[in-house]
Amino acid sequence: MASDKQAEDVVLLDMRQACSFTDYIVICSGDSDRQVDAIHREILNSLKKESALPYRSEGDSDSGWILLDYLGAVIHIFSKEMRHFYDLESVYGKAVRLLTIQ
Repeated sequence: MASDKQAEDVVLLDMRQACSFTDYIVICSGDSDRQVDAIHREILNSLKKESALPYRSEGDSDSGWILLDYLGAVIHIFSKEMRHFYDLESVYGKAVRLLTIQ
């Protein structure tokens, strides 16, 4: 779904042993505000077709970071700059990396 819009460096982390607020975290990046928006819309539309709506959504492409909280999974969509700045892969270093798509 995110990769359909050329999301880059897609990472799926298993958080079940690392935290209590979610089971999985997905992190991906876009090259531009427009691409970050396109990834965001694609994820929302794809999951909506499966009757999944986010519990919470924060941020926008102007901030360089969009968060979609589906309770069991949290999706972070970053601009490249913001992803490097926040470095969530290091923050969640105890999580098990299940998937990486470059």
